[in-house]
Amino acid sequence: MTIALRRPALAVTAAILSVLAAHSAAAQAPAETGVNATTIKLGQTAPYSGPVSAYGTFGRASAAYFAMVNEQGGVNGRRIDLLVADDGFSPPKTVEQTRRLVEADGVFAMFASVGTAPNLAVRKYLNDRHVPQLLLQSGIAKFNDPKDFPWSLSGLPNYETEVKAFAKHILATRPHGKVAILYQNDDFGKEYLAGLRTGLGARAREMLVGEQSFELSDPTVESQVIALRGSGADVLLIVATQKQTVQALRKAHDLDWHPLTLIAFPAASIARTYMPAGIEASKGAVSSSVFVDPSDPAVQDEPEVKAYKAWMDRYYPAGDKADGLHVAAYVEGQLMVEMLKRCGAHLTRKCVMDEAAHLHDVRVAMLRPGVTVGTAPDNYNLFKKLQMLTFDGQRLVPTGAPIAAE
Repeated sequence: MTIALRRPALAVTAAILSVLAAHSAAAQAPAETGVNATTIKLGQTAPYSGPVSAYGTFGRASAAYFAMVNEQGGVNGRRIDLLVADDGFSPPKTVEQTRRLVEADGVFAMFASVGTAPNLAVRKYLNDRHVPQLLLQSGIAKFNDPKDFPWSLSGLPNYETEVKAFAKHILATRPHGKVAILYQNDDFGKEYLAGLRTGLGARAREMLVGEQSFELSDPTVESQVIALRGSGADVLLIVATQKQTVQALRKAHDLDWHPLTLIAFPAASIARTYMPAGIEASKGAVSSSVFVDPSDPAVQDEPEVKAYKAWMDRYYPAGDKADGLHVAAYVEGQLMVEMLKRCGAHLTRKCVMDEAAHLHDVRVAMLRPGVTVGTAPDNYNLFKKLQMLTFDGQRLVPTGAPIAAE
């Protein structure tokens, strides 16, 4: 009798222990790949070497931002572990490094990887595996495609938005102008060329008198600038990164050619572009931005600028506080933290993408007045307004109110 009673009791006890063990294992299991009770693992590729290695500083600034977040307690009690890999701005290497970060290192998401061609090279791979490709550092319109690539979201203003704003500016200030464009021969440059034609509308055939492209590996763009000067243009749009923009500004100045010059925002920096090119060569250049310029004397007493500079002093003292790449990393870091926080303790890749697709008039530090972030499930373009700026030889002076180009 005693034995007969014990066997069911042992069976019930075993069943209870099995259920408890299962619940305990579930509680201890990671909520998602790259996430555990104490850590969120993010990956990033950036060009620490290669033709645009100056942009590697963005990766260093990203790591510095998350160092501050971790020191302040992390995100919902978890620290952020950012793994940054050098891709040399080479798409094949980007593929190799991204696969390693995803498959070997097991990152939760890719955060703010740098470059158009590098990000395009891994977009399908990441979307096929449902790995978030968040706040990537390119503004081509192809990245605003939530229908076909719902796991990819750009962290920069759409290039198409900027070039349409430029076209509005040209039509308002030089309605009878002759326009030339120097552009990088890739998706980045070609998008500006197409957007310029669209923005000028019916006037494009009459106004657009010169087009010259260059390869990123070209040692100089001087011959292209000479050809554009020969077109008779009095407006020049430069669509390039830092090196070629500096070369183009210098060469135009050396040729005594002084068109209204517009600079695509990836190179629109006093510290990295205008100063190296020379004040006289750069003065009057027009650009656009959504970010506050921390070197602007008019904003030095603003609490957000003081906080930004204090962050740089503590976490990235070797970096240039005036560099717009560092401001961008500071803004992107805040947006990443905001999306992670909204998911709470039960962080999943699906949740963070849902939050990324439902940002409504979000304001973070170091965005310009009147500029907010907003997305919808059918429109991932973060920024709908841009502030036009003119370099007066010392600072970037806001020109009018932010322009809604769309």
